This record gives sequence, structure tokens and C-alpha cells, in this order.
Amino acid sequence: MKQLLMKCQEQLNEKFVLFFFVVIVFWLKTYIAYQVDFSLGIKNAMQQFLLFINPISSSLFFFAIALFFKGRGRYWAMIVINLILSIVLYANVVYYRFFDDFITLPVLFQTQNFGEVSGSAWSLMKVTDIFYFIDTILLIVFALCKVLKPQEYVKRRSIWIVFASAIFIFIINLGLAESDRPQLLSRTFDRNYLVKYLGQYNYQLYDIIQNSMSSAQRAFADSSDLTDVENFTKANYTEPNPKYFGKGKGMNVIYISMESLQNFMINYKLDGKEVTPFLNKLTHDKNTFYFDNFFHQTGQGKTSDAEFMMENSLFPLPQGSVFTTKAQNTYQAAPAILKQYGYTSAALHGNNASFWNRDRMYKAFGYDKFFDAKYYDMSDKNTLNYGLKDKPFVEESMPYLEGLKQPYYAKMIWLSNHFPFPLDKEDQDFPAGNFGDSVVNNYFQTAHYMDEALEQFFTNLKKSGLYDHTIVVMYGDHYGISENHNDAMAKVMGKPITPYENAQLQRVPLFIHVPGVKGKVIHKYGGEVDVRPTLLHLLGVDTKDYISFGSDLLSDKHREIVPFRNGDFVTPKYTQVKGVCYANPTGEKVKDQKACAPYDNVVKKELELSDNVVYGDLLRFHKPKGFKPVDRSQYDYSTDQTKGLTNEDSIKIPGEAANLREKNSRPDGN
Repeated sequence: MKQLLMKCQEQLNEKFVLFFFVVIVFWLKTYIAYQVDFSLGIKNAMQQFLLFINPISSSLFFFAIALFFKGRGRYWAMIVINLILSIVLYANVVYYRFFDDFITLPVLFQTQNFGEVSGSAWSLMKVTDIFYFIDTILLIVFALCKVLKPQEYVKRRSIWIVFASAIFIFIINLGLAESDRPQLLSRTFDRNYLVKYLGQYNYQLYDIIQNSMSSAQRAFADSSDLTDVENFTKANYTEPNPKYFGKGKGMNVIYISMESLQNFMINYKLDGKEVTPFLNKLTHDKNTFYFDNFFHQTGQGKTSDAEFMMENSLFPLPQGSVFTTKAQNTYQAAPAILKQYGYTSAALHGNNASFWNRDRMYKAFGYDKFFDAKYYDMSDKNTLNYGLKDKPFVEESMPYLEGLKQPYYAKMIWLSNHFPFPLDKEDQDFPAGNFGDSVVNNYFQTAHYMDEALEQFFTNLKKSGLYDHTIVVMYGDHYGISENHNDAMAKVMGKPITPYENAQLQRVPLFIHVPGVKGKVIHKYGGEVDVRPTLLHLLGVDTKDYISFGSDLLSDKHREIVPFRNGDFVTPKYTQVKGVCYANPTGEKVKDQKACAPYDNVVKKELELSDNVVYGDLLRFHKPKGFKPVDRSQYDYSTDQTKGLTNEDSIKIPGEAANLREKNSRPDGN
């Protein structure tokens, strides 16, 4: 063993031998991660070749920094660089296992969410993940055992040659990538493409540059930048259906975000039992519209992205969450629009007000009141995973809904059906699945629990007297089961989960219950960006003067193109995934791949223009007739939110907010 160490020492002490050893090992480790933990959609030999070589340039570049150090400092510099890059790689591996996506700079600034999601992160880690730090551990052992001794002096010229080589290899890499994927850096919304062609670490640098540029975009924007947006949205405006326009005029509105619920759960039976019996009944309820080809379109902001689209008819951002990065922007959200028509608005959520930066963003949207965790009994028996369980949330929310000045617009964010789908034993009255995957198995139990809570909510709504004049909009906010669980999902669905099938699984349920209006199942293709114009038209509010990238789902002229945030899309005829055009409903590749091109151009144009609106904060230049811009200073969620409710005196606040009421009742407010 001693002789072996001495032999290693002789070899590693040669100039640059250690350096290239570290570079090669790290290069191969990254390539193995590509193959094992990422699904990058390799289609040809060129892409496979680029995937193999793309870690080289960044590995050379970053480890070359260590060459500026002398003696043993050079070894420790390499170890530190190796550890940092390994952490970046592993963080993306864990993130990808649930989100099928890569970390962006804005995600790292969503620090207020970190404590809340720690449980989910732990469930995504594996014992075998030690592989991602094996080379770092070995380097530390070599250094501590003094196997590695100070190298000879390395000339600066030699170091600069290494940097130049890294840049040269990257240029060659980029040129080959552009030949296979033209306009890679200017017209790509999918981070999988960037990692596949340029590499994990080059992508991270590109992301930092992109975010720096987008931050500057607002400063240089002016009203002329809005022209293209207005021309596009006006040209694509859909006239409301006269059969439904204004049928809900003056009614209350309650949105229910059905956490992580995918549409395959509707009418699904497990061991002969319906998973969602209440929602199944609503699919043929006489006053309910059920949309069975409705897709989520969220990006990295997940639930917050869904909220953003539902209320603004704008797409979420390609990196990070709009809620956390653009809360200072001007918006024309549904609560603010309806305020012009005498509506009160409120959001209800059994979690901290700061989660997803809601306490700031809701002010930008014009919400009058925000009932967060302080207004609920957050005892251990009532909470699990991400906050308040759905059933106590329903019970404790009813007094607030009953006391709001009518007509009102309210939103309820439900939590129980959230990854990794735990459920207390006392709440389990439905069997778990048996598909060889605990996450997928548990999903059936939490979905059933949420369904029971929804039935409970409707029962309470009827008892309160609100049912007959309240529109209820229920939507699945995003997927619950990621591609990481495709093997189990293949058993659930009874067929392999191909890229095409995975796109179809992005369907989420949308129910719109309108008292006195005859409902039906609607098969039109649509997405979350389409809901705001649909709802406003039901309330008798024309949206032609507002910037909307969605179209009315009840209109005969509804546009059936559903863009995903990464640039993929679905239409009644075609589905495009990672640049491949498939025919619906067979899922077979279309012989003429150019058949998807016209839709692809529209999708990319929509995403680009929507991004311009958000990054440039262009709505500050838009003045719809009769719309009064939101004055954030009039909203203070730190005060007692029950003040002004019609039942204020009779409400018994179970949570921390009881202290706010007591404080506000004192003459001096102290």
C-alpha cells in the first residue's frame, strides 16, 4: 500500500498531472450525471457528442483558477473548486428529480421558501448520491495524507494557455450546437436544451448573464415597447360568447387551487374505488363546466405561477418565480379589475404570508385582505407538510367568507395534496396505491382526502347561503407526479410514459360552477392563461382593453394553442415536445416535422412578448379605460384582517391574529 501511495505521489507531482487528473475525473462525473439523473432528450449522434464534450471547457476554466496559487495552496484551491462545482451539480440533480428542470439564479433568492421545502428535498435524496462527492473526498484524503506535495512553479503563460484552451473548446462547442439547434441562445425557452448543448456549468453562467440583462430591461423600457404587445393581443382577442357573457354578473367568485391535482385522477378507480368521487359527480353537474383538455403552464414558480396566470393572463417567467422577482411591477390582475365593479377581494392560505412572497405580490394584485396562517389554528393536529390540512382549512375559512362584503372575489390555496404526499393515519380512509413507488402510492390517498374536503366545502357553502350566488372556480395548479416516477406511472396508466405521454399528463382539472347556468363537459384545449378572460366575461366584464395572452374558453372563437413555459405546446391536432412533432391522439411522430412550425412560431412569439411585459414592467404604460391603478399603500396585511367583515364581532380567531385584534382594540394601539 505504501509503495502504491509513493508511486501515485511521483505521478501526481509532475507538472499539470494532478490538474488534468482532477479535470478528467470531474468531466466524467458530470457526464455520468447527465446519463443517470437527467432526461435531456438526446436525438442524434451530434447531440450525444456534444453532451460528452460540453463539461470540458467549464472544467478547464474553473480548475485553472487554482493554478494561480502556489505550493499546497494549489491543492486546496482545487479541492474547494471541486466541492463548489460538485454542490452545484448535486443541487441540480435533486432539483431535477422533482421539477424536471434546472436551478436558476432567481430560484436561489427564494430563500423564504427554503425552510418550508426542506422535507421535500430530503425525500429526493438517495444514499448513492455520495457518488457526486467521491472525487472531492479522495482529494481531501490525498491532501491530508500528504500524498500530494507542492508542485513546481507554473508559468503564468502556461495558465493563460489553459484559459484560452477552455474558451476555444467552448467556441467550438457553441458552433456545433448552433449547427444542430439554430438560435440556441436567442430563441430557447427550455433549459434542457442549454444543458444538453452547452453543459451544466456553462448554462449556470449563461443564466447569471441573462438575469443581469433582464434586471436592466425595466430601466431601459418605455411606452413604445408596448406597441408590439398591444398589436398582438388585440389581433388575438376573442369575442365573448353571448350565450354566457354576463350570466354571472354580480355574483361572488371563489377560486380553489387544488394542489398538485392532475386530470388522470378524475374518474380513476383504485381497486374498484373512485379516488375523487365528488369531483367525478361535478363532471356532469347541471351547473358546472368541466374542461377535460385543460393544461397547467407553470414554470419554476409552480403554485405561484399558476396564481399569476389565472389572475393576469400573462405567462410566468422562464427563470424563477414572478412572485419573488417582480413583485414591484405594475399589474392589472383580476382583483384590481373587479374593484372597479364594486368587488371586495381576499386571499386565504394556511401558511406563512411570506411564502412565495405573497404578502408583497397580493398588494400588487389589489387584494383587500389576506388571511394567512395567523388566522388559523396551526396546532400539530391541524398541520402537516406545507401547512394547514384541507379539512380544518375549509372549516376555519367559512366565517371569513361569510363575513366578506359582497360581491367579493376570494382565493383559497389548498395544501394537503403536496409532494411527497404524506397523510396522518387518522385521515387515511382510502387505500394507498401499489405501484412500487411510495410517492405515487401516497398520491391516491392525499387526492382522495382533498376530494372529501371539497365536498365538505360545497356543503358548508350551501349551509351559509352563499351557494346560489357564488361562482366557484376549481383548478389543478400544476403536476403532482414528475418524470422521475415514470416507471410507476406506466403501471398507473397501463402504458409506457413516453415524452408524448408525459405532455398529455400535464392536463389538470378545471371546474367552473356557475349557479343558474347550464354546464357541460368542454373538450376545447386551453390552459391557465385562459381563465381570466373566461371568468371576466362570465361576470359581464369585456377584456378587449386589457393585455391578455389567453382567450375565453367559452368563446366559439377560442384559440386552441396551449404553450408550455419551456416552448413545448399542445393543440387538438399536434403536440410538440423538445422539438419533435407528434400527432394527436396516436402519439406517433409526424412524417412532416414542419407541420408544427406555424404553431411553434406563435408559441415563441407569445412567450417572448409576455416576457417583455414582465421584464420591462410594461403595464405601467398601459391605461385601460376605467381602470384605476393599484395603490399598494392602502393595503396593510399586518393589521386585523377581520376588521370590516359583516360578522366581525362574532368571529372567534383561532390563530395568532387574535393578538392583533386585541392590540387594535386598545385606544393607543399598543
